[in-house]
Amino acid sequence: MGNLLYAIAVILIIIWLIGFLGYNAGGLVHILLVIAVIAILLRVIQGRKPL
Repeated sequence: MGNLLYAIAVILIIIWLIGFLGYNAGGLVHILLVIAVIAILLRVIQGRKPL
């Protein structure tokens, strides 16, 4: 479960960066960023390394 959350967080951050640089995705990009940050915070709370 932890590896899956980490993979999802990394993918979402990459998608956010692409959208941030492209300026085309609008609000969806920021929602993806929030989801990625939440996934990383869950890993920290669970006592695992965030990255």
